[in-house]
Amino acid sequence: PYPYAADEVDAASRQRNPLPRTRANLVRGQDRYNTFCIVCHGPAGAGDGSVVPQFPRPPTLQSEKVRDYTDGRIFHVITKGQNLMPSYASQIPEQDRWAIVHYLRALYRSKHPTPADLRKL
Repeated sequence: PYPYAADEVDAASRQRNPLPRTRANLVRGQDRYNTFCIVCHGPAGAGDGSVVPQFPRPPTLQSEKVRDYTDGRIFHVITKGQNLMPSYASQIPEQDRWAIVHYLRALYRSKHPTPADLRKL
């Protein structure tokens, strides 16, 4: 059972992602994101998913605010929901939620590469 209530954001934010950042976990995170998240958040996390014309636009996942969220906070939002976003705890297994967190980090860096990322090209 998940030990944090919806309003226990600070405590939940201290959780660490137990999954290693591997290609397999990123691919799994991408698959789960494309299954559950893309319809609202869009393919690049800009909040421009296909349901946006019928529902309020969700916040972009490409913002510095979301970038600065800890892995635990992102996991908590997926688990408990936030604002209009419902909880996905019953639809997405715990390990897949952590894989989505890894994929969101990669998605952010795809739009905001670091100088080190660019040197590798």
